[in-house]
Amino acid sequence: MKSSFKIVIVGGGTAGISVAARLLRKSQSLINEVAIIEPASKHYYQPLWTLVGGGAAKKEDSERSTVSVIPEGAVWIQQVASMFEPEKNRIILADQTVITYEYLVVAGGLEINWDAIKGLKEALGTRSVCSNYSFKYVNYTWETIRTLKSGTALFTHPASPVKCGGAPQKIMYLAEDYFRKSDVRQNINIIFGSANPAIFDVKKYREALEKVLDHKEIDARFRRNLIEIKADKKVAIFENLDTGAKEQVKYDMIHVTPYMNAPKFIAKSPLADKNGWVDVDMYTLQHKKYANVFGLGDSSNLPTSKTGAAIRKQAPVVAENIIACMRHQQMDKTYNGYSSCPIVTGYNKLILAEFDYSKEPAESMPFNQAIERTSMYMLKKDFLPIMYWNGMLKGTM
Repeated sequence: MKSSFKIVIVGGGTAGISVAARLLRKSQSLINEVAIIEPASKHYYQPLWTLVGGGAAKKEDSERSTVSVIPEGAVWIQQVASMFEPEKNRIILADQTVITYEYLVVAGGLEINWDAIKGLKEALGTRSVCSNYSFKYVNYTWETIRTLKSGTALFTHPASPVKCGGAPQKIMYLAEDYFRKSDVRQNINIIFGSANPAIFDVKKYREALEKVLDHKEIDARFRRNLIEIKADKKVAIFENLDTGAKEQVKYDMIHVTPYMNAPKFIAKSPLADKNGWVDVDMYTLQHKKYANVFGLGDSSNLPTSKTGAAIRKQAPVVAENIIACMRHQQMDKTYNGYSSCPIVTGYNKLILAEFDYSKEPAESMPFNQAIERTSMYMLKKDFLPIMYWNGMLKGTM
């Protein structure tokens, strides 16, 4: 096996595949000189899992083989990266193989920590404890929503970064809509326990979503962080982040968004900041210490939401800046913090939040995107998956 490459990309998720495809499109000389280190045999379009959990899509449609998304001309190393040695331009794999590079792209995603909330791991997929953040158990979310006829439906958002900050509330809105359509809404109390101080960071969309919470009669409790589930008693224990007090909430179903953190092999490496994320310049995406290292996506410390839409704007910046470095030219591509969150607010309803580092709207449509629209729901459900598989992962969008 070839062990020395011009460019090594750690991570074969959305970010890694997108950058590899763009690099290979830009330079024929990089054929067989771009390696992607990725152990997983399956690649997932995770934004679809919200709709799967709401009974509006099939989870099988979110899954493809990794080999099918590896760009032509890239070398796939199906191994686990275990250690970075940036001073020597080396990566050590789990089997102790050494891979060397001239340029490194770190796109390792984030880790879901199912153990961080006491009782969650053991209960997940049973006793009305569900989560859309697990491909294995996402169908159980729909089963749980579909069969609930009365009681309390509890939804949570943790005190950690999460993939797609809107996802914890999207499934709640779908559930509320389903309860209403099934004529059981009047028998069900819906509670949202969120560690965040508000329903959304960006003022324009926050105000719109506060109206959604109001007309859906959802009991939103902020600065509440789930710390334990007692599944046998159907009790959730929250910590009030302002007072430190513990609060118990009885539920009949609970959708949990688990804690997420930087992958351990990144967090313990010289590439990480004090919180474990890859320490990059927020505009050029170049590492702050190692000039031949770049980072993007969920594993980076960029002060914006961890979404696929953000990666779509980050990938061309990384690819163009690496090419510039290779040619000893000035890096002139910058990332402005753009991110997007298509917030499903019901079946056939969606608010399309788009914003940048300034937490100001950066909308791409010629209308007010803070209004619930059927057209935007269709965009998420039907068009975005096509754009993902056939455009973004091919390096053309």
